[in-house]
Amino acid sequence: MVRFNLRLKLQRRISIIRRSILRLWNEILMCSVGKPIHCRMLPPHHLPVSSSSETASGEFVSGIVTPSPPPPTTLTAAEAMFHNQHEINNNGNKDSDLVALKISLLGDCQIGKTSFLAKYVGNEIEEGRILKDGMNMMDKTLLVKGARISYSLWEVDGDEGSIQQIPLACKDSVAILIMFDLTSRLTLNSVIKWYQEARKWNQTAIPIIIGTKFDDFIQLPIDLQWAIASQARAYAKALNATLFFSSATYNINVNKIFKFITAKLFDLPWKPERNLTIGEPIIDF
Repeated sequence: MVRFNLRLKLQRRISIIRRSILRLWNEILMCSVGKPIHCRMLPPHHLPVSSSSETASGEFVSGIVTPSPPPPTTLTAAEAMFHNQHEINNNGNKDSDLVALKISLLGDCQIGKTSFLAKYVGNEIEEGRILKDGMNMMDKTLLVKGARISYSLWEVDGDEGSIQQIPLACKDSVAILIMFDLTSRLTLNSVIKWYQEARKWNQTAIPIIIGTKFDDFIQLPIDLQWAIASQARAYAKALNATLFFSSATYNINVNKIFKFITAKLFDLPWKPERNLTIGEPIIDF
């Protein structure tokens, strides 16, 4: 009897130890190694993220990492104005084929940037134009192979006070147009400065140098035309940029420049013909 009682006690203890081990093993399976022992299952509507380590964007909840909500996005006044206007202009046109792209225009004052934009935007200028201190923004929508492309055109005025708008204007742009007046060597000399400022905030945008007022340029002496054209070509080569001479008054190379940008972005089989003839609108790349 004594032996029998001892055997029963031993079996009971072994059974208790076995159940304890099984319970502990189940908890280990539920939790990752190294996490707190007090674990609980989250409700079905929670989707767990990997619990192997703690990340800066998440916090631990019962051994499982749940991502923290992203910080609220703060828009500047200019960004908010543009965002609101863009929503109004595209109300009811939220098709999946709309591609929104941003293009920046930089250069000194009074060189024809706004006239250049107005010629390209055309009848849409009053609908999509936004004026802000040191900034002029317009929209242009076009159809390319069944897809609608909405270009957001951000023009920096060019005076000293507008320099602070360069980060906002250049951020996320797919192309940066650096413009100068073909009849002013001073504005041509500023091209390098504008390029350097733009590259501080955008390293990937397509660089294009544009000489404006070609209709006035061809009235200059031929030797002066040659000197300006040579300097402009040297700058374009140094900056690995494409060079266009244009005229908003006579719509010379205005649409062609944006066609070139579109072809470059979407890898379309088109590129302009190179023209290095003095007295004609130069295209160099």
